[in-house]
Amino acid sequence: MMPVARTVPLDNRPKLGSALRAYRGDWRGRWEGDTMVIETTNYSEKTAWRGASEHMKVTERLTMIDKDNIRYQFTVEDPATWSRPWSGEYTMQRIDGPLFEYACHEGNYGIATILRGARQAEAAAAGSSSR
Repeated sequence: MMPVARTVPLDNRPKLGSALRAYRGDWRGRWEGDTMVIETTNYSEKTAWRGASEHMKVTERLTMIDKDNIRYQFTVEDPATWSRPWSGEYTMQRIDGPLFEYACHEGNYGIATILRGARQAEAAAAGSSSR
């Protein structure tokens, strides 16, 4: 459930620069053989992900390991927060079938009304079919 879709520039365009920082950082990608490498820097001081500073750098690597699987690896660095970089990885597997967007609706405040309306519609349909 990734809340943000990213378009990763692969054209060597310059980064935003240290004076302009973004909440989700500034990412740039490149290819290293068959692996897409994405480096994200220039985080805002308001990001503070897991206590990190605006100097955090995240490096992601995506490699097709076969026709149905991508190896996703990441490394997080921030000398102002952690004594050494840390990493993780997992395999993303292709799925068959439709993909559905994960999204909240108005912070889910409207869900009670949406469900109440659906139950009333169901009750009305059940009442008219029993006649």
